[in-house]
Amino acid sequence: MSHSYQISVVIEHDEYGYYAYCPNLKGCQSEGESFAEAQTNIQEAIALYLETLSLEERLLVLAKEITTLSIEVEVA
Repeated sequence: MSHSYQISVVIEHDEYGYYAYCPNLKGCQSEGESFAEAQTNIQEAIALYLETLSLEERLLVLAKEITTLSIEVEVA
């Protein structure tokens, strides 16, 4: 039986391409030459990571809500 989950992912652009990680899942990370490739790769990494957990463990690690936003900061 398969389950579908919404999970927060961070994708950063750096000098090597794109680096992606999932704050909810310690050590779950991937990369790609393009944003789209990094997104596909982190989706696969998350699925593989979650497959190693029991349903109870999945619900526990995914219960933490992560919100990202942009804020304006004034610097003197």
